[in-house]
Amino acid sequence: MTVSVGQIAAIVAAVAFVILVLLLAVPLIKLGRTLDEATIAIRKTHEGSAPLLNDAQVTLTTVNTQLERVDGVTASAQAVAANTRALSSLFTATLGGPLVKAAALSYGLRKASQARKLKNAPPSKRSTRSKRSARA
Repeated sequence: MTVSVGQIAAIVAAVAFVILVLLLAVPLIKLGRTLDEATIAIRKTHEGSAPLLNDAQVTLTTVNTQLERVDGVTASAQAVAANTRALSSLFTATLGGPLVKAAALSYGLRKASQARKLKNAPPSKRSTRSKRSARA
C-alpha cells in the first residue's frame, strides 16, 4: 500500500482542520457562556424593574394629587390678591380725596394760626421768628 502525495496532503489538511476546529471551539464555548450570563442578567433586571416602575407610578399619582391641591391654593391666593387690590382701590377712591383735603385744611389752619401769632407778637419776637423761618 502506497500513499501518494495527494493523500498525505489530504491527511495534513484534515489534521489542520481538526486543530482549527478545536482552537475555535474554546472561544465559541466562552461566547456561549457570556451570552447565557447576559440573558440571566437581563431577566433579573426585568424582574426587578417591574416593582420599581409600579412605585414610580404611585409616586407620580401622589405628586399629581398634591399639584392639584397647590393649584387650588394658588387660585385662592390669586383671588385674595385681587380682592385686596380692589379693596385698596375702593379705599383710595373713597377716603383718599377727603384725607388729602383734610390734611390740606389742617396745614392751612396751622399756617394761618402761626401767621396770626406772629402778627400779634411784639416786634422783638417777630424779628427773631422771621430769622428762624428764613433759616429753615
